[in-house]
Amino acid sequence: MTRAFVFPGQGSQAVGMGRELAEAFEVARLTFEEVDDALNQRLSRLMFEGPDADLTLTENAQPALMAVSVAVMRVLKDQGGLDFGKHAAFVAGHSLGEYSALCTAGAFSLADTARLLKLRGQAMQKAVPVGQGAMAALLGAELEQAQAIAADAAQGDVCTVANDNSSGQVVISGHAEAIDRAIMLAAERGLKRSVRLPVSAPFHCPLMQPAADAMAEALANVTISAPQVPVVANVTASAVSDPNTIRRLLVEQVTGMVRWRESVLFMKEQGVDSLVELGSGKVLSGLAKRIDKELAGTSVQGPADVESFLKTL
Repeated sequence: MTRAFVFPGQGSQAVGMGRELAEAFEVARLTFEEVDDALNQRLSRLMFEGPDADLTLTENAQPALMAVSVAVMRVLKDQGGLDFGKHAAFVAGHSLGEYSALCTAGAFSLADTARLLKLRGQAMQKAVPVGQGAMAALLGAELEQAQAIAADAAQGDVCTVANDNSSGQVVISGHAEAIDRAIMLAAERGLKRSVRLPVSAPFHCPLMQPAADAMAEALANVTISAPQVPVVANVTASAVSDPNTIRRLLVEQVTGMVRWRESVLFMKEQGVDSLVELGSGKVLSGLAKRIDKELAGTSVQGPADVESFLKTL
């Protein structure tokens, strides 16, 4: 079995995430405390108890999801000797999950990752006034079809593909009026369904340039080490290990398309047959089979998952 470890993005957060892990394993509890200390915020209490509206805020959801992913990885390392150098061919993460992937592979310290994601969330939220931007999922669309709809709907506004998640699930992002036009065009062109997403900003499109500038400044002042295993970057769908290239691609990622479907297919072409999702939710493990029927997808988020997964190492 050749594994890649993958890390979820925004939308996978849920009140209660990480709580059972912290109760069962001291290393998980200490991980959450380390993130709390780095941010000078009781983020773990918000994760465990809510309220949901506060956890969903971009500036909280991003470091919270990363914290759970890193805690799961540290538990697997502590309990079963997980070693990325031995047990992983690649790591990859969806949007903010790329930071989780880099942290678990040793490219970033946990404290730096938490602070970067807090800033990233704040900068993305501030980049576009609330109500001016939107995102929508075009269900049943292929990438080229979604790109054509976005281009025709733009009419001088920004409207681009933000996430190519899998065949039949493509997300667009941009000015709210253009997104509404795209939804109407998608219906006219026979797409199954298109839905506006409950997000507070239009992520992964050119409107996020102010956030990209903020991240360029922040990343310039952070130490990045070569990861233990190659990271498959969102914006190139190819493997990267050079710290300077990682820094550049993370800046591009803020405005660029998340090429998740291509990233997974790249890993498959390199011999990966199993995707192991570490952290909250099962979005990425669920997408695995939709992208390629031969891929196995596993989710590890709670104590029971930890126990069953360690038997496979």
